[in-house]
Amino acid sequence: MGIYEELEWRGLIKDVSDPKLKEKLNQGGMTFYIGTDPTGDSLHIGHFSSFLISKRLKDAGHHPILLVGGGTGLIGDPKPDSERPMITKEEVEHNFRCLKAQAEKLFGFEVVNNYDWFKDIAFIDFLRDFGKYFNVNYMINKDIVRRRLDSGITYTEFSYMLMQAYDFWHLNQTRNCELQVAGQDQWGNITAGIDLIRKKSQKEVYGFTMPLLTKSDGSKFGKTNGHAIWLDIHKTSAYEMYQFFINAEDEKVIDYLKFLTFLSKEEIERIAEEQKQAPHLRTAQKVLAQEVITFIHGKGAYEEALKISQALFAGDIQALTAEEIEMGMKDLPSMKTTTELPLVDALISLQLATSKREAREFIRNGAVSVNGRKCADEQAILSRNDSIGNKFIVVRRGKKLYALIRFE
Repeated sequence: MGIYEELEWRGLIKDVSDPKLKEKLNQGGMTFYIGTDPTGDSLHIGHFSSFLISKRLKDAGHHPILLVGGGTGLIGDPKPDSERPMITKEEVEHNFRCLKAQAEKLFGFEVVNNYDWFKDIAFIDFLRDFGKYFNVNYMINKDIVRRRLDSGITYTEFSYMLMQAYDFWHLNQTRNCELQVAGQDQWGNITAGIDLIRKKSQKEVYGFTMPLLTKSDGSKFGKTNGHAIWLDIHKTSAYEMYQFFINAEDEKVIDYLKFLTFLSKEEIERIAEEQKQAPHLRTAQKVLAQEVITFIHGKGAYEEALKISQALFAGDIQALTAEEIEMGMKDLPSMKTTTELPLVDALISLQLATSKREAREFIRNGAVSVNGRKCADEQAILSRNDSIGNKFIVVRRGKKLYALIRFE
């Protein structure tokens, strides 16, 4: 199976500019680029699924360039419903440095910044030398622009297509870049670049897009509770990432294995059969979490995430360090204290009980545990001496309701 057929099997090809691209991809030797704008200081899982294309193509004998758009990031790609908020040059530069370091560490590929070639271009020269190759009617008919015509689109956003087309032209002229790869929402920008190069340089270049990674309801994959799953471990811990993947939908998890891992067709088909026979074991989700976290953060981070998950599931709080508790429970209900306090009062403050009477009833019935151990003493006092790492006490009511006391 050639690389083109593998990408097709994985569901990673949406639009292709030319049928000849299939043969060229299978032959190897093409220089290609894939890009993102530095709108944040970390890549997220959506970027990861796209950038893995670079490694797949590199392993098939192609030459990748990762473009982080310090120039286009100052303008902003049109959103489907509104204009992106402008961010300062200082923010863009900071984000570029962060993304460059992250991409180089993860993938080891060369990273370029389109601000390096845009910063010295004169406006009049750009209009004369490049603007004349773009027909406004042609641009309006591109999906990325057409979807905003009713609500309105600014000239700033409208010009983004010209800038991305120029990126392709510049990399073609300076690096013999023949191929641009992007998500399906960038198809209009890719074809604009192909047309520009053909008109201005009479060269044949190519492009293809990948489907966006989505949940079963069509929403973008890569967010939980409204928050993105970042590749920066300080923004999204390995444990949080583990929980995100372990809760992936059964009907989509095999697609995620195809998109996000390098497991072979045979391995994924075997996992799919196991998942079909025993979905409650969540075999596919567990493999997905292991493969992705190990690739991004290493084996040690995955094993720590697994340890925290297993300890919390079993209620074995004593097996965890204070750092692991903080990682696994940072989003739980919590309270801060500097002094000892009765367990009854703590249950109310942590919203695990609505009254002292109810709190005592929970304790009496054996429904309350402190640091993984059942506590049946209605008069129990919690102090720093009971804490893990001189910092945390974990209180649980029932099987699933956890809360955290932080000693300051």
